[in-house]
Amino acid sequence: MGNREDLLAGARRCLEEKGYLRTTVRDIAAASKVSMAAIGYHFGSREALLNLALFAAMDEWAAGSGRLAGQGATTAERYADTWDRKIRDFGEMRWLWMASVEAFVHAQSAPELLATLAENQRQARRMVAAHLRGVPEDAVTQEDVRALGSVHIALLSGVMVQALTDPEQAPTGRELAQGLRAMAELLES
Repeated sequence: MGNREDLLAGARRCLEEKGYLRTTVRDIAAASKVSMAAIGYHFGSREALLNLALFAAMDEWAAGSGRLAGQGATTAERYADTWDRKIRDFGEMRWLWMASVEAFVHAQSAPELLATLAENQRQARRMVAAHLRGVPEDAVTQEDVRALGSVHIALLSGVMVQALTDPEQAPTGRELAQGLRAMAELLES
């Protein structure tokens, strides 16, 4: 690997071990065995490097977590199984979710990062809506992006916070599916 790749790998290790906010330039340089000056040369700043490492880790997670599980099962069963996997990921990859929350907090005073997070969220809404409808992303309606995609992203954020705060009491995939059915019934009455 070259210095750039070493720095990205080192930044990821630091995110895993120290989190987003506590990672320093010195930490990344030590973890990657590359000089501190190389961070500025290759990425411009510590924040830019950490953002790339965090977004790459999020992309890896999204690529492996988005598919509905269990062929032959009902849509509700597959949806519940998918949520069970995501909830398990929240515990197994706690570092990733804590770093993403820290990045969100930091973004409130970092307009460029906030804009990137907002754009990623818009893309996630479209991807999720298309996935749930079983259509390509370019075929999903704007109504589904705004409604279906937004509700799913809101669930993802809320369930993540519950799983990080009180893992023993976080909802299961089946409880989420049951709760959504109950909410739909309430909205119909």
